[in-house]
Amino acid sequence: MPDAIDDLDRRLIVATQAGLPLVPRPYHALAEQLGMSAGEVRRRLAAMLESGIIRRIGAVPNHYALGYRHNGMTVWDVDDARIDALGAQVGALPFVTHCYRRPRRLPDWPYNLFAMVHGKDRAATDAHVAEIARLLDGACRAHDVLYSSRILKKTGLRIGG
Repeated sequence: MPDAIDDLDRRLIVATQAGLPLVPRPYHALAEQLGMSAGEVRRRLAAMLESGIIRRIGAVPNHYALGYRHNGMTVWDVDDARIDALGAQVGALPFVTHCYRRPRRLPDWPYNLFAMVHGKDRAATDAHVAEIARLLDGACRAHDVLYSSRILKKTGLRIGG
């Protein structure tokens, strides 16, 4: 169970949950806003990461705004004995943003590896799917692609200030 948060941690979470300030020194900007040092901001974020209160600090690109408008969730029926190693290889591909293992739902859903791919057009996305298929080769029995048909607003859990 993660440690409890104090008022400063809560204020730091609220200040960062929509993203870090887009300035050259974001921790300094947060420190000024919250009335603490940049070192304290870093220390508190690191402690919350370590304890599991927050899961990650990272960039979340808007693929659509960057011109990647053809996206597909690829689903793969991969040999369970090889899924960890192959999943790591698929997840390392530059056009894959999410890659994870999920349980099969037999008999209707045999897929156990999911990988989100992005392309600037349908042909690029299809080429990425073909590249994954080549990488998985004989370890993959079947696959499909669920293409995005519209953009949904994506936000994580938010706490109030």
